[in-house]
Amino acid sequence: MQRRLVLVLAFVAAAAGCLSKSKQETIPALIADLISDQQMRSGSAGAQLVKIGEPAVPALAELLRTGDTRVRKIAAATLWGMGIKGRAAVPELTACLDDPDYEIRASSAMALQAMGPAAAPAVPALVRALKDHEGIVRQRAAMALGAIGPAASAALPALDEAARLDAVRPAAEEAMARIRGIEPPAR
Repeated sequence: MQRRLVLVLAFVAAAAGCLSKSKQETIPALIADLISDQQMRSGSAGAQLVKIGEPAVPALAELLRTGDTRVRKIAAATLWGMGIKGRAAVPELTACLDDPDYEIRASSAMALQAMGPAAAPAVPALVRALKDHEGIVRQRAAMALGAIGPAASAALPALDEAARLDAVRPAAEEAMARIRGIEPPAR
C-alpha cells in the first residue's frame, strides 16, 4: 500500500512538472497572439496569460521595454489583470510611469494599483506621478498609492498637496485614508 502511494505521488509530481513545462512552452505563442492586430486573438491570449499568471510575467515585462507604444499598453493591461501575480514586473511598470505616452503612464499606475502592497518599490515614482500634467495619471497614481497602503506613508505629504490643489481630491483623500489604515466609506 505504501509503495502504491509513493508511485501515485511520483506520478502526480511528474504530471505537475509536465503541466508547468507545457505552460512555459505555451507562453511565447500566447505573447505572439497578444500583440497581434486581431482583437479577438489578442483578447483571448491576454485572458489566458492572466490565467497562467506568474510564469508569463517575464515575457510581459519584456514587452514593456519595447519601443512599440501599442504593445506596451497591451502588456500593462495584461499585468493589471494579473494583480499581485504580476509583482515581478514592478520595476518595468515603475519605469513606464515616466513614459511619454500618458495612456502607458496611466495603465502602469493601474497595474501597480492592482498589485497592492507588492508595488511598494514604486512609491517614489508614483509620488512624482501625482504631479503629472494629465489628470488621469495623477488620479491613477493616487489610487495606486492607496492600494499600497501603509507602505506608502512617505507619499502622505504629496497626497495632501494633491488633495488641496487638484481635481483628484477624492482619490487622494481615499488614498490617504487607506495609507493610514482607515477604510474609506463605500461610495
